[in-house]
Order: sequence, then structure tokens, then C-alpha cells
Amino acid sequence: MSKHGKRYLTAASEIGEGLFTPGEAASLAKKVATAKFDEAVELHISTSADPRHADQQIREVAELPHGTGKSVRVLVFAEDDAAASASAAGADFIADDEIIKRIEGGWADFDIAIATTDQMPKLGRLGRYLGRRGLMPNPRTGTVVAVDAIADAVNSAKKGRSEVRMDKQAIIHTRIGVASFTEQQIVDNMMSVYATVLRAKPEGVKGSLVKSATLTTSMGPGIKLDLNALEAAAKAL
Repeated sequence: MSKHGKRYLTAASEIGEGLFTPGEAASLAKKVATAKFDEAVELHISTSADPRHADQQIREVAELPHGTGKSVRVLVFAEDDAAASASAAGADFIADDEIIKRIEGGWADFDIAIATTDQMPKLGRLGRYLGRRGLMPNPRTGTVVAVDAIADAVNSAKKGRSEVRMDKQAIIHTRIGVASFTEQQIVDNMMSVYATVLRAKPEGVKGSLVKSATLTTSMGPGIKLDLNALEAAAKAL
């Protein structure tokens, strides 16, 4: 069993074993984030879905009103006017033959890849490189868009968004900000993700989708969230 340091144990003692509203959890997260760097704030949601069944997979994108707290590097697959629009919107890289060769060589110095629909047939050869890193453009995550929507897609990606995706244990792990955010910014981002999860409930899941939800910081213990309070806040959006 791994041993925790004094800082972690002190934080765990302050948090205790109770359930907290979104606002209370955000306040606690900021209080216990005492590392010398700006700790990430993450939301972990355990679901009752069965990831072994294709019809119970959850893969969505939640727009974060206040971003993730880190800069997002965007690669765009587009040509001509669409490429110019993407560049003007702030895309960090516009794919060309040289970049494609770099990707095939293992380069992945970007966070999101976006493609216009006309470029998708050309991306098949890159599936083995981008897919295993979770970077392959996909219509379900809003990263395959029409030519005239490329600027909006880049703007959205640069502002901040969070991919909502289950792991093999049916748990969703997603970054929703940093400890230097205000409590309200953390709550706003948290609720955007949670509401997205509720809307994405697969038809094959009977009963409640969410089993538990926990807020954490990079170095801190989990803060258990009150699901009733989360549900009420999500319905109010």
C-alpha cells in the first residue's frame, strides 16, 4: 500500500468523509491545493454503464466556460480558404505534407486535431498514429466539421473543452480547470461536464447512470460530491 505524505494526510483530514455540494467541493479543492505549482482540478465520475457494450459507450465533448487553465495547441487538416480561416482563428499548425510525415514519425506536439469533412479520406493513413493517442478527428467530438465551420471549431478548441470519455472501468476522468480558478469558475466548468454526462446517458443503461462523483486536485485527496446537489444544479442549467 502506498504511503501518503503529511500534506496529503492533512488535506484528507480537512475533507473528511462527507458529501459536498459543487460549491463546497470547489472551495475545499482550492483550500487543500497547497503545492508550489498551480494544481489541475479534475472531475471523476463512476458510471453504471458497461463499456464492453458498444451501445453503452460514452464519448462526448463538454464546452468549458472558463477553459482548462492551460494553453491548447490545435492542429488543423484543411486546405485553401478553410486553412486560411483556421489560421486566422488561431490554429497552431495547418497540416501539410511535412507535418504528415512528422506525425508518421511519432510527432504529436498538439492537443487537438480538427479536420474539415473533405479531408477525412486523406486521414486514413494517419489513423494508426492519431487513433492510439486519442487525437484522431471524430464527428462525435466536434473535431470533424464543415468547411465553413472551421473557424468556430478552432475558436472553441482554443477557448477550452473537455472530452468526456469512459475508461475500461466505466469511469470518466476529465480536467475542469486549475486551483487558481475562482470557486465559481470551477463550479461552472464542473456543471458543464456533469450536465453533458447526464445528457449522454446510453439507452441501454437502466436506472441511474452516475454511481459516484469525486473532485480532486493534482496532489490532493478526493472530495466526494453530493449527487442530489449535482443533479439539481445540472437541471437548473
